[in-house]
Amino acid sequence: MKTVIVLVCSFTLIFSQLALAKNDKDKPLPPGLAKKLENGQPLPPGWQKKLSPGHFLADDYYRRGTVLRKADTDGIVTIQIEGTVIELFEHSREIVRILEGRR
Repeated sequence: MKTVIVLVCSFTLIFSQLALAKNDKDKPLPPGLAKKLENGQPLPPGWQKKLSPGHFLADDYYRRGTVLRKADTDGIVTIQIEGTVIELFEHSREIVRILEGRR
């Protein structure tokens, strides 16, 4: 009986932590940075560092980007944002690779 109670408590604790975890990919840009991006100005270096493989691209970035190549068989789409070419998974928006320069 103690084993069952310990297991139930453990699962409850683990799943409650997962439910409370914040999801960065749905987080919008702050208003000032969104305005800068709309005006074509570059983002501060701290925000540019967030664009790295393994991270998720925010919806604001994705909407302002230009699709260069539609999703291939692996579901990878290529977009361009402010001169930076980014390959990412279309549905999860997880960044696969970042390429510098225009295409």
